[in-house]
Amino acid sequence: MSNPHRFLLRLVLFLIVVFGAAGAMYQPLMAAFMANAPLNGLIVGVFVLGMGYNFRQVIQLGPEVKWIESFRESRSLEAQRPHIASTDGPKPKSPAPAPRLLAPLAAMVAGRSEIKLSAMALRSVLDGIASRLDEQRDISRYTIGLLVFLGLLGTFWGLLDTLGAIRDVIANIQITGGDTGSMFDDLKQGLEAPLAGMGTAFSSSLFGLAGSLILGFLDLTTGQAQNRFYTELEDWLASLAKLSGGTLSADGDQTVPAYVEALLEQTAESLENLQRTMARGEETRIHTSEALTQLTEKMSTITDFMQTEQVIMKKLAETHMELKPSLERLADGVGSGGGGMDEATRTHIRNIDLAVSRMLEETRSGREELVGQVRSEIKLLARTMAGRGDA
Repeated sequence: MSNPHRFLLRLVLFLIVVFGAAGAMYQPLMAAFMANAPLNGLIVGVFVLGMGYNFRQVIQLGPEVKWIESFRESRSLEAQRPHIASTDGPKPKSPAPAPRLLAPLAAMVAGRSEIKLSAMALRSVLDGIASRLDEQRDISRYTIGLLVFLGLLGTFWGLLDTLGAIRDVIANIQITGGDTGSMFDDLKQGLEAPLAGMGTAFSSSLFGLAGSLILGFLDLTTGQAQNRFYTELEDWLASLAKLSGGTLSADGDQTVPAYVEALLEQTAESLENLQRTMARGEETRIHTSEALTQLTEKMSTITDFMQTEQVIMKKLAETHMELKPSLERLADGVGSGGGGMDEATRTHIRNIDLAVSRMLEETRSGREELVGQVRSEIKLLARTMAGRGDA
């Protein structure tokens, strides 16, 4: 999309030339302005408002162009994402602000990574945007016409003053019995009022027509900027348009009614949405299956570990049962006065007893830790499946 700033630069250069010419003719323009300051001031005020409105129209195209560029860039990234690694690819920029002129189009494509417009939808969107652009230019055209009207209003106002002053001058002329020199002096004084009226008429016409001419060029440049934007937008949307089967016929040469064609297009869009939904469901099912496979592998590992632990515990119990008679005999010997054991033997027996107790304690702790790990894995699996279900 073309940047509308170059049209903005064209407006600025034109106004610099206009204001430079006005500055070179400052004295006569100021004298003409003071001939009827209130009306001329109103004309200048309308001119300033019209000039600012034209600048505003060109500046407003900037966010619309940025939104289109942002949307096209996001589509490009979505298309490249399956082929590039997420860490090596270009980072997406911050989203552009919501457009005003393209608000209907933004609402239609919201949340979609790929858009396809039918011929009817494309025509409807373009007609809506063209209507908005024309509506914006109506005020500018009205401002141009208003300046012409104010200039004509000042002209007729000045002419009425002139006619009234001439009538008074003619009524006050006394030819008979008077001095000729004083008569010409009265005539000269009387003509000052008609000349002031002519100044009012011509100054208002000058400012009104000049302002209308300048605003006409500004409106022309603004229209060129909007037409360029509309043409490029039409080209872009045309590349996204999907031609419908306009040549379909039901009976012989009779074409399919428009509502049937619209219904078929809507059905096709619904099928596409259903296909995308099924694809997302299939991806979720694959991820869930992978998670269940990993959980099964971990449960098998835990089962093998528990079986090994049971074998060890069984051997430990058998060993304990074999040692139990010997320990009872030793205890009986100790109870009957020593049994022939010295202090070193008692110390070894006591150490053996402590070692067996420690071994039993470590086995119990290991079992509790193992049970805790199994519970954590089950909770993690439940959260993963719940998250996939919500997606």
